[in-house]
Amino acid sequence: MCVIQGFSGCGKSTLLNCIGGLDTIDSGSVKVDGQEIAGLRQSELANYRREHLGFIFQFYNLVPNLTIRENIQLCEYLSKQPLDIDELMETLGLTEQQNKYPSQLSGGQQQRCAIARALIKNPKLLLCDEPTGALDSKTSKDILILLEKINRIYGTTMLIVTHNNAIKYMVHKVIIMKDGVVAKDYVNENRVAAAELEDL
Repeated sequence: MCVIQGFSGCGKSTLLNCIGGLDTIDSGSVKVDGQEIAGLRQSELANYRREHLGFIFQFYNLVPNLTIRENIQLCEYLSKQPLDIDELMETLGLTEQQNKYPSQLSGGQQQRCAIARALIKNPKLLLCDEPTGALDSKTSKDILILLEKINRIYGTTMLIVTHNNAIKYMVHKVIIMKDGVVAKDYVNENRVAAAELEDL
């Protein structure tokens, strides 16, 4: 688990979008798991995103007229080796909500659905852009506990962009950006469990 922090406008989300193949770069190189993705054609980028990445955004982007289960199944069909949907919903505490529609769920439950949708593909890399940005402190902690659990159970690598300073204490690596460049990065030697985080 790695967090990217910095003031607004420093390039955090842009970096995430470049890694995700959503933004193109003018110069330089973007390598993910040894694969150069800068310069790939649109069809190649689509394959890269489908086969390697999961995305979680601050706004859940759920399809309103599909049930929670159907929202997750949308991405299940994209993968050759999806996770077991019932096991995933159980892990994320969504089993009882699976036949409800997004409008019937709380913000935290909608974010859990968005996480499940990103994870069902069994991605190597999960890109999280402000995953707790729209949530209150208690729900934020619940989501972070969930991300920690997913990292432990599935071994999913996570890159988390956040303004929330407390999150850096729970991750393995911290990257600080300033004015479009990495100003500092370090390994977190004294990780704190998500359940013990304060000031979320």
